[in-house]
Amino acid sequence: MRFFGRNRKSVPRQLAGRELLRIDGDAVPVTLRLNPRARRLIVKVHPSTGEVTVVAPSRRALEGALAFARSETDWIRKRLARVPKPVLLDVGEHVPFRGEIHHIVEGEKGRAPVWADEEDGEPVILVSGKPEHAPRRIVDYLKREARKTLDARTAFYADKLGIKPRRITVRDTASRWGSCSAQRSLSFSWRLILAPDFVLDYVVAHEVAHMKEMNHSPRFWQLVNMLGADVKRAQRWLADHGTMLHRYAPRIVVD
Repeated sequence: MRFFGRNRKSVPRQLAGRELLRIDGDAVPVTLRLNPRARRLIVKVHPSTGEVTVVAPSRRALEGALAFARSETDWIRKRLARVPKPVLLDVGEHVPFRGEIHHIVEGEKGRAPVWADEEDGEPVILVSGKPEHAPRRIVDYLKREARKTLDARTAFYADKLGIKPRRITVRDTASRWGSCSAQRSLSFSWRLILAPDFVLDYVVAHEVAHMKEMNHSPRFWQLVNMLGADVKRAQRWLADHGTMLHRYAPRIVVD
């Protein structure tokens, strides 16, 4: 999985369709894509979302894409078994928030739609209002907190380098925690709010440094270190736990 990205020449690929593959009696959606840069048929299973994709180098090769996926059923089954089980955020569930597990509980009406607090020494996220609205309210709250924190930390690090981003977007990306374009537009995953603060800080510092150095040269890493990011600790945390962040309020794949 790629955690960071910078502006690259786009790969000429396109959605070619979707099919269903039977695995142990279950219908598994398979996305078919054309990519002229591919040298052969390739099947992929995304480690965070479980999305199954077959990439074909040509339309002629695309005709055999589903048959190729069928021949890789055992491999696909094993990869799908490794995908984190989804957690639909609702009252009674537990969710990491700033790296600390919070119990989601019902809150008093009128105080706020959702807020973080502590009850009997336990970190909690309280949700008020109708129960059927709780999942959406929780996700909206986490995204607002992510936006607020990412904006603040970006401004903090950018000020240290005397630069300003052109734009900051917060999305639900499956393969990148952050990215920076040549136009100094920064993008981050809202799921960083689930991780410890030192992880979010590292990702922000990483992308802010790219506004000065669009590479991973020694000069780039000098900037990241100068900004005070805990590089090795954060990279190790993401390698060990990053995939698990995608199990909460699982991403819906839309093309």
